[in-house]
Amino acid sequence: MGKIRNEILTFAKAQLTAQVATIVDFGMTIFLAEACGMWYAYATFLGAVSGGIVNCCLNYRWVFHAEGQKKKYVALRYFLVWTGSILLNTLGTYALTELSGTSYIIMKALVAVIVGIVWNYQMQRFFVFRHPKSQQAEPEAERMA
Repeated sequence: MGKIRNEILTFAKAQLTAQVATIVDFGMTIFLAEACGMWYAYATFLGAVSGGIVNCCLNYRWVFHAEGQKKKYVALRYFLVWTGSILLNTLGTYALTELSGTSYIIMKALVAVIVGIVWNYQMQRFFVFRHPKSQQAEPEAERMA
């Protein structure tokens, strides 16, 4: 039962950090597009970059407790996943905005939720912030319980 509770807590913490990063992302996007007059697709990209930096830093320490992992390897893996996320968010927002004629902010929100759960959380949990040593030791610990 402890493992399920831990998984739920990790997911909840990841969702909280994703919300913080989303506030940064959307704030930057809207500021750049509306206040600075930047094209929404460029603003979406730069907003995603800003939010991604915030998300990585929070997840490294608070959600996945990856302090023991070398930062450069975490950063490299995060960069790979983040690149995919930025492309999915930017292209998804552009495609849905152009196809639907709906506000880019609404489409960005829809795309962000889907990408956040289907891509970001899964890839961060199993690839970016994985603990190789603890994953190898875990089955043995479960057998002993």
